[in-house]
Amino acid sequence: MNSASQRSALQRWFISGWTHRGLLFYLLWPFALLFGTLAALRRGLYRVGLLKTGRVPRPVIVVGNVIVGGSGKTPLVIALVQHLQACGVQVGVISRGHGRRTRDCREVQPSSAISDVGDEPALIQRDTAAPVFVAARRLEAAQSLLVNYPQTQVIISDDGLQHLGLQRDLEICVFDDRGIGNGALLPAGPLREPWPRAVDWVLHTGLRPAFAGARAQRTLARYAVRADNSQIALDRLTENGAKPLLAVAAIAKPEDFFTMLRAQGLVLAQTIALPDHNDFSGWAAQQHAAYTVICTEKDAVKLWHRQADALAVPLLVTLESDFLAQFDARLATLLAA
Repeated sequence: MNSASQRSALQRWFISGWTHRGLLFYLLWPFALLFGTLAALRRGLYRVGLLKTGRVPRPVIVVGNVIVGGSGKTPLVIALVQHLQACGVQVGVISRGHGRRTRDCREVQPSSAISDVGDEPALIQRDTAAPVFVAARRLEAAQSLLVNYPQTQVIISDDGLQHLGLQRDLEICVFDDRGIGNGALLPAGPLREPWPRAVDWVLHTGLRPAFAGARAQRTLARYAVRADNSQIALDRLTENGAKPLLAVAAIAKPEDFFTMLRAQGLVLAQTIALPDHNDFSGWAAQQHAAYTVICTEKDAVKLWHRQADALAVPLLVTLESDFLAQFDARLATLLAA
């Protein structure tokens, strides 16, 4: 097992261990107490004004979570941006750009190196063509977005519930089927902050929500996308004479992607699970020449630079009509003000 596979296995071990209160929980509980104390102190410093928070003159919507390990935020951000665009609203997106090597504030361009902007911001820009800015401080990203795109009416923050330096108008907290896991704070559990806490909406992306909230149905498309944006139907990949399929995923829960592919009728000859946000620096295309390589869209924005013929299978998100009606009504009030 190579180092990337070992990191991926360790990541999955932690995620599975956070679903209950076993040995891992008891070993790490003292560190969770320390984490909770420091997080509470930080929130208190913001409340009394010793740590500064800022506002921009546009409604800010934060789409985030309180658990680690991937809950489907970025596809939800894409769905919300596309919904607003369909309604004629000028929307921009801000992000920290997890895993990027730079610390400056910059706009995500189609030609941007993934290592400079992060894989998720690059995917959002590719799928929506909305202006996307990344910065270590989301307030700086929002300010730069408005300087360069003053016609922007709404700003969506991809992640950032815990980024208290930017004031927000609406908060959406995203959960998958894990719910809050064992209910403990990091590192004894998956929580970044105590739950419950006040948010405007709870959205569940899984099949079996752990508690009340709206649903965001996720399904794989019936087609795959090439690097040039052309499409190929998934059933074409199973025709006689087609190469065997190698599925690769560098996401928090790669097995979920593999299961969804199999549910679409695809037979996977081989699967490769890599750590979330892996940069594919060790990927050698010639080693996989006998396969058709399929991956997630998030992985494709990195993998296409090393395997130009890889195919990305989009994840489609459908939002409940009741949620969208409430969302549109709240946003209309904010825009009118």
